[in-house]
Amino acid sequence: MKNILLHPMYFGSIAQYVAIAQSESVTFENQDNYQKQTYRNRTYIYGANGKLLLTIPIKHLGKGKRQLYKDVRIENDFEWQDLHWKSLQTAYRTSPFFEYYEDEFAPLFNHKKEFLLDFNYECMQVIHDCLQLDLSFSKTSTFQSDPETITDLRDLVNAKKENAHPLATYIQVFSEKYGFIPNLSILDLLFNEGTNTLTYLEHQSIF
Repeated sequence: MKNILLHPMYFGSIAQYVAIAQSESVTFENQDNYQKQTYRNRTYIYGANGKLLLTIPIKHLGKGKRQLYKDVRIENDFEWQDLHWKSLQTAYRTSPFFEYYEDEFAPLFNHKKEFLLDFNYECMQVIHDCLQLDLSFSKTSTFQSDPETITDLRDLVNAKKENAHPLATYIQVFSEKYGFIPNLSILDLLFNEGTNTLTYLEHQSIF
């Protein structure tokens, strides 16, 4: 894959990062309408009771009203940051690499954030730093429903309609209890595989 188009996600899925790791350049969609039940504001991790959903609450404009993704504000009346960080600690404190990376992620949950899109870019930057991924990316200035000069992978943001990707197994913290769960948040792969994460991503196929 040379040039790809993606939606910014909240600690995106492993499939998204397979695409990123194997591309020459990435363009992130900044001009789309916000949609519910996508990885824009949710991510799945492997908890003690199996697959666990973490969702960032957002401020809604009201029934039937649309807003651009870049204009979506986070609802900070809920203590979601504390909940998400404690969930990550509980899920991954016994994983091989959580302690190695936790100081990189903890600051993301220490200060209230206003805009969802801005926060997702912050999260992505931390992931890229941990992966030592030298990523060249740009942001769209207009919305195109059917772009012709770039590989459109925006469907990867769909949490409810995602395809089953043939991803290789790796050891997960609770896999002896519930088996291997594929295509979780990139955090699951990072905390379990650590410095081998980028190599794993470069050897997968999502097509």
